Amino acid sequence: MSLTVPQELLAKAEQGDVEDADFIACIRESLPYAWSLVSGLAARVDGEGFAANETPPPGEAERGQLLRMVASDAMRAAVERHFGMRLAFQNCHRLALFAPGADAAYDRFTTPRAQLLNQSPELVDC
Repeated sequence: MSLTVPQELLAKAEQGDVEDADFIACIRESLPYAWSLVSGLAARVDGEGFAANETPPPGEAERGQLLRMVASDAMRAAVERHFGMRLAFQNCHRLALFAPGADAAYDRFTTPRAQLLNQSPELVDC
């Protein structure tokens, strides 16, 4: 399961649209490792307008949280709106956050070359 949804939030969703703040709270509570990672990146955005994680998650549960967050279009979009930045993802831990206007940094991070250079045998099954 991707998220642990409180009954009250599920009832709201059954009735209609859900506010971003409610959805974000659900993401933050359900995926604490992934949320902490993105929050930390947001605080570290540099002069080029981005910050990237290079530390593998401490375990499979944390890796799963990160993968669930970035694999869900709805979660990813809500997180991007919340931080006002764009996410990019290369593998099981190489996540980056880009400020508005950091198009050159985003373009470099998302090239096939960058993807290939970020590979290693340890990441084959991540």
